[in-house]
Amino acid sequence: MNIQGHSALVTGGGSGLGEAVARELARQGAKVTLLDVNAAHAQRVAAEVGGIACTGDVADAASVTAALDAAAAAHGVPRIVMNIAGIGKANRIIQKDGSPSPLEDFERVLRVNLVGTYNVARLAAARIATLEPLTDGERGVIVNTASVAAFDGQVGQEAYSASKGGVVGMTLPMARDLAQWGIRVCTIAPGLFKTPLLATLPEPIQQSLAASIPFPKRLGDPAEFAALAAHIVTNGHLNGEVIRLDGALRMAPR
Repeated sequence: MNIQGHSALVTGGGSGLGEAVARELARQGAKVTLLDVNAAHAQRVAAEVGGIACTGDVADAASVTAALDAAAAAHGVPRIVMNIAGIGKANRIIQKDGSPSPLEDFERVLRVNLVGTYNVARLAAARIATLEPLTDGERGVIVNTASVAAFDGQVGQEAYSASKGGVVGMTLPMARDLAQWGIRVCTIAPGLFKTPLLATLPEPIQQSLAASIPFPKRLGDPAEFAALAAHIVTNGHLNGEVIRLDGALRMAPR
């Protein structure tokens, strides 16, 4: 699919990887709608890329429906859907005081990362399926975001790894399910990237993290994630695949 001129929805587009994706899609001519819980961040990026901003929770059907409605009214039904929004919380299953990890923390991470990803995909796909097909019968593309933690989660990452492992696990069946509608589905599993959250860590810690990456020995640039996301859109034979983007990193237990 040629990105130029198509409507795109980017969740988590107000910062980090989502912001980089929104900027890259806009650079290539997409008409971008951002959905983010942080209204100010989403509005800032939208203004800079000539898109529109919506505020809401990806796991809430009403929020996603409102964003899709706004996107359709401004730019047409989004054929490109970038599921980037996510959260992380490290909790050892038995805490330092001997008490069990709060179940609500586990549930919240799964709700945003896994349920939210599925929620956006299901609501967007139903609309994409109504569009006229493009070349090769393609109607749209959904790109989800997992993490290397889906494969080598560290101590305390039970919730995060489970949520991202769920995204990995549903990629192929989702692609198979939507194949009849000409909708492709892929997932990117990033390693250590220099996002605003990671950039708040002290420089020695950032350097230590970078040193753990075989090559190149640096943190990933969000622009590299965005470039891969855009390539998935334009490469019509990429479907049902999970792509690690990590410099050959395999995470240690801690």
